[in-house]
Amino acid sequence: MKTTSFPSSLLILDRSEDVTPYPALYPFAIEELICRSMHEGARPILHIWRHPRAFIMGLRDSRLPAAAAAKGWLHSQGYAAAVRNSGGAAVPLDSGVVNITLMYPKDAGDMDHRKDFHRMVAMIREVLASLTGRVEQGEVTGSFCPGEFDLAIGGRKFCGIAQRRQQRAIAVQAFLIVEGRGMDKAALARGFYERAVPVGTEADYPHVSPGGMSSLAECLHIPLTSQHFVQQLLDVAAEAGIAVAGPADIADYPSEADILEMVGLMEQRYGILRDTP
Repeated sequence: MKTTSFPSSLLILDRSEDVTPYPALYPFAIEELICRSMHEGARPILHIWRHPRAFIMGLRDSRLPAAAAAKGWLHSQGYAAAVRNSGGAAVPLDSGVVNITLMYPKDAGDMDHRKDFHRMVAMIREVLASLTGRVEQGEVTGSFCPGEFDLAIGGRKFCGIAQRRQQRAIAVQAFLIVEGRGMDKAALARGFYERAVPVGTEADYPHVSPGGMSSLAECLHIPLTSQHFVQQLLDVAAEAGIAVAGPADIADYPSEADILEMVGLMEQRYGILRDTP
């Protein structure tokens, strides 16, 4: 087997074909419960998923002066809106965006969060190696959910990475805009911020420009689809001896009732937005 950045004992949970309009926080609830059940020596899990139409805010977005009004505008545009409990800022999702989360046990005393970001970057580069060697890392000005570990091609961002660290586990989350028009997603994010931060109001938020975002298909000038990308990921993993697992293969995989209960708890804790007078 060739050298790989994928953990050797990895289990892949591929939910990417489920694009029914389930609650926007459903995949985050799955990940929260899996991480809570992880223990020393547990196998890492890579969760792959998509959502047909959602706008996922970061915690700081939920505290913007007119966040509740902006959330109402998103609903009028047909987007489910929710607040996630990991780092980063707002991300629009549709079926052309592939989300991948790497979850694994946290070593006692581990405070080095940067290595976790680097691990995700290495995995994404490995998946894309047969398509391009031009993946750039670094914050992209004008992008939504900007950060040091933005991934771009030709200066246009197609991927952002966030992280949630629990007491016993780490979840590194990446969104990859695989197909569609990046500028359309940028316009949606910009519309949200224009409504969440009224003119004359001071607040810290990403200043999104249409040219800051792109899809992989646009960057590479090829007819790439989400399904093609996921298959590419699975093929690369298979070359490293890693196969797809089902819920029955994952220890302590949460029940449907537990997942929905966690969705409710997360909505109650993070999802109640109140506009600041």
